[in-house]
Amino acid sequence: MLALSCRKPARGLLKGVASLIGSGMWARTFATVQSNTQYRVFNPKTRRTPVSHDSANLTIRNGPVFTGKSFGAKSIVSGEAVFTTSLVGYPESLTDPSYRGQILVFTQPLIGNYGVPNSARDEHGLLRYFESPNIQASGVVVADYAENYSHWNAVESLSEWCARDGVPAISGVDTRAIVTYLREQGSSLARITVGEEYDADQDEAFTDPEQINLVRRVSTKSPFHVSSNGSGDLHVAVIDCGVKENILRSLVSRGASVTCFPFDYPIYKVARHFDGVFISNGPGDPTHCQDTVWALRTLMNTSQIPIMGICLGHQLVALASGAKTIKLKWGNRAHNIPALDLSTGRCHITSQNHGYAVDASTLPSDWKELFINLNDSSNEGIIHKSRPIFSTQFHPEAKGGPLDSSYLFDQYLETVRKYKNNQSKLRPVSSGLNPALKANLPGERVGVVPTVGMLNVARAKALADKAGRDSTSEAVGKAAAAA
Repeated sequence: MLALSCRKPARGLLKGVASLIGSGMWARTFATVQSNTQYRVFNPKTRRTPVSHDSANLTIRNGPVFTGKSFGAKSIVSGEAVFTTSLVGYPESLTDPSYRGQILVFTQPLIGNYGVPNSARDEHGLLRYFESPNIQASGVVVADYAENYSHWNAVESLSEWCARDGVPAISGVDTRAIVTYLREQGSSLARITVGEEYDADQDEAFTDPEQINLVRRVSTKSPFHVSSNGSGDLHVAVIDCGVKENILRSLVSRGASVTCFPFDYPIYKVARHFDGVFISNGPGDPTHCQDTVWALRTLMNTSQIPIMGICLGHQLVALASGAKTIKLKWGNRAHNIPALDLSTGRCHITSQNHGYAVDASTLPSDWKELFINLNDSSNEGIIHKSRPIFSTQFHPEAKGGPLDSSYLFDQYLETVRKYKNNQSKLRPVSSGLNPALKANLPGERVGVVPTVGMLNVARAKALADKAGRDSTSEAVGKAAAAA
C-alpha cells in the first residue's frame, strides 16, 4: 500500500469554523434549501480590511494611466494586466488559481449585480460556487460596479468580498480603451494604487509574475483526498498545479476518487498504486515547473498508465513529450472560444484561461494535434498516437461556460477503467491508498496562502499567522523570497 505523510488540521482553523457556526450571520446563508443534497455552508469571515471608496489608478507600465474609484481593499498591487470577455461567472473566474498574479480586466460593462454566493460544499466536500477558497486574482478592473446586488444565493457584495480578501478593485475606467491597448501591445505589467497619485519614478516597482513560480504558491503542500463516496472503484492521482474545484468534481462525480499531490511530487514513484494520472490547470509560465516535467517524462517512459492534462497540465504534458511552449500576445480568456476536434471535424465552444500555448510544430512524431483554436489557429489539444495520453488547452469542466466538451472526462475514465481491468489480470491486488491512511488525509488543499496582492506578501504572512495556519509558514517564506 502507498504511504503518505499528512498533517492534522491547524487548531486555529478549527476554532475559526467553530466561531463561524456560532455567529449571528450564519442564518443569512440559508436563503434556499437545496433538497436531497448534503452540504456545509460557512459564513463569510470577518472583513480583513474596510471597503475603500477612494480615488484609484490603474497604471500600465510604460503606458497610459486610468483613474477611477476604488470599491475593494485599500492596497497597492502589481501584476500582469489581462482581460476576459466572459459575460458571467465572476465568482468562479476570480477564484480560479490560474489567475494568480494577474490583474483581471472584465470587458462585461456591469459586474457585481448578483453579488457573491455562499461557500456551500457539495456531497464530496467541494465548493459549489467557487473554484478555490479565496480570490486568486491580484486586482479587479471593471467599467461599472453594481453597488446593489440581487440574487437568492448572495451573502455579500463583490466589494465586501474583495475587501475581505485584501484585493483592490477599481471601477469607472474605460475598459474598452484598456482592452484595446492590451490587444495592440499584448498583456502588460500594471499596478493598482488606491488613494495615491501616480509617480512615474515608481515604474521599477512593477512585479513581473512571469519571473515567479506561481504554481508553487497555489499547489497543495501535502496530499489530500476527495472520495467518490462509493459511486465507483477508480482511483486517480491528480498533480495539483492549482486545480479547480470543478475539475475534481468532474472526476469524483463520475466514480473516480482522487488523491491530489503537490505539483513537484515524484508521481512516477507511486503511479502503480493508481488507475490514472491527471495534471491540472494552473498559473504562469509552464517552464518554471521543471520538476513536474521531469516527473511526467519519467512516468511516460516507465508506465502505460492513462494520463490526461488540462490547461497548464496540457502544456506540461507537451513539454514532457519533448515539445515546446510559446507566450501568446494577449492569451485566450473567455467562455465562447471555438475549438475544432481534428478527429471528428466537430467544433466545440469552449471556456479558456491561458497566456501560453503549445507549439504544435515541435511535437515529436509519435504525437499529433487533437484540437485547434479557430480564432487564432493555436493548439488546443494533443494526443499520443498509440498510448492513452491526451490533453486539452481549454477547460472541459467549464464553470462558468459551455459543457460541449465535458465528454472528454468520460473518454479519459474509459481508458482508466480498461487500464485497471488489464492490471487486475496481471497483478490482482487492490490499488489506491491504505483505507486507514485515506481516512486521515485532509479533504482540501493544505498550506496554500491566499493572494493579497503581489506586493503584500508580508501582510499575507501576518494573516496566515493570525489564523494559526502553521503549515503555511514555509510557503510564505518562499513567496516572500520570490517577490
